[in-house]
Amino acid sequence: MGRRELNRVRSIVLAMPEVSERMSHGAICFFVKGRVPLCYYHDNHRGDGRVSLWCPAYYDTQQELVLNQPQRFFKPQMSSAGTFSNWLGAFLDAPGEDSVDWNLIAEVVGDAYRKVAPKKLVAVFERGERT
Repeated sequence: MGRRELNRVRSIVLAMPEVSERMSHGAICFFVKGRVPLCYYHDNHRGDGRVSLWCPAYYDTQQELVLNQPQRFFKPQMSSAGTFSNWLGAFLDAPGEDSVDWNLIAEVVGDAYRKVAPKKLVAVFERGERT
C-alpha cells in the first residue's frame, strides 16, 4: 500500500549516520548502530488501514503536533512495557491539504535521531557528514 511513502522515509532516515533497517516486531524498523530504534514504519498496523511512521519525540514536540495537527500526527498506543509513551506518530497517507509535509517529517526524524543517537554521531549528523 505505502511503497512510495516507505521510499521517502528510507531516503530521509538512511542518510543519517549509522542507521540501518530491519524487521522488528512485524514492522520495518530503522536502528541507530543496529541497536537503538529510531523509527518504525507501519503499513496497516493492526488493521488500522493507515500508513504511519512512529519515532521518539520530545514531550513538547509531541504535544504540540498532536494538538495542533491531529489530521497528521498522533500519539501511538503505549505497549504494556511502556514503550512508545514518548513517541510521536505521523500519518503518511493523509490526502489533500492534510497530505504529508516531508520537510516536517525530516525535522521530526532528525529530532528523534538527536534524542536516541550517541553524542558523537549526533555531532556527525549536525555537520552533515556520513559515516
